Amino acid sequence: MVTFDFMLPYYGDVRLMQDAVRSVLAQTDPDFRLVVIDDGKEPEVPGWFESLRDPRVTYLRNEQNLGITKNFQKCVYLSEADHVVIMGCDDLLHPHYLATVRGIIEANPGIGMVQPGVEVIDGEGKVAYGLADQTKRRLYAPQVDGRRVMGGEELATSVLRGNWLYFPSICWRGDALRKVNFRDDYSVIQDLALVVDLLEAGEQMVIDETETVFSYRRHAVSESSVQAFSGSRFTEAERYFNAVADRMDARGWTKAAKAARLHTASRLHAITMLPGALRRGNREGLRTLARHAFTSGRRAD
Repeated sequence: MVTFDFMLPYYGDVRLMQDAVRSVLAQTDPDFRLVVIDDGKEPEVPGWFESLRDPRVTYLRNEQNLGITKNFQKCVYLSEADHVVIMGCDDLLHPHYLATVRGIIEANPGIGMVQPGVEVIDGEGKVAYGLADQTKRRLYAPQVDGRRVMGGEELATSVLRGNWLYFPSICWRGDALRKVNFRDDYSVIQDLALVVDLLEAGEQMVIDETETVFSYRRHAVSESSVQAFSGSRFTEAERYFNAVADRMDARGWTKAAKAARLHTASRLHAITMLPGALRRGNREGLRTLARHAFTSGRRAD
């Protein structure tokens, strides 16, 4: 049995998905399985996978659209390997991603999560660090010179203050991932929830900055996107932060609880969305965004 599973939940742009698949097949380390779970209906996709004729690739199409969270959960259920990557269907692995991550795991036996080196690319594939990613790196991400192991309250506090992780690039220890899986009640913040759940279960993470092995695609938010400025994602975020703050308090992780109640990065993000909601005349979105930005987090003191 192979020791690595690349699980690819797919919905959306066919060309970008094909590029993502090619980046997996181009790995210098051939010991992997790629499982694509198609949650869409694009007619040419099944034939394209059949034409690959690569025994390492398994392609499955859902009979009905499951949505993001259910499809992510299905990826976890169908994973089998010792280590699992749930990559984005428009992201790119560098050829030595697997070889690099395998080396990190061998140097840190039993590690639950590996966050390797990441660059951010735009819709055209060009390296581009916008304001959100610069803020992640400069204000929220820990300063790592080489590699660092983090876990427990230290890492929980860090990611609850501002989620600087690049979820699709993370390699998970399979048994830990399958034991926890994604929560049913979140559709936007499920990646952060999964990491915190694993930290509560005693898992640790290696953060590696020795080399870049993953390209994370960041698409510009469309001004025409209703959901982007409705504030609905922040309603979910506030519900999560309130709940996890209580759990952190119960665990005695008081710094993590305070970070959750303040959720500084999430509130700043809401502030940056306010002008777009105002231009669209979205009054309900404005109220939701303003409430999240300016009135949440007061319990922190």
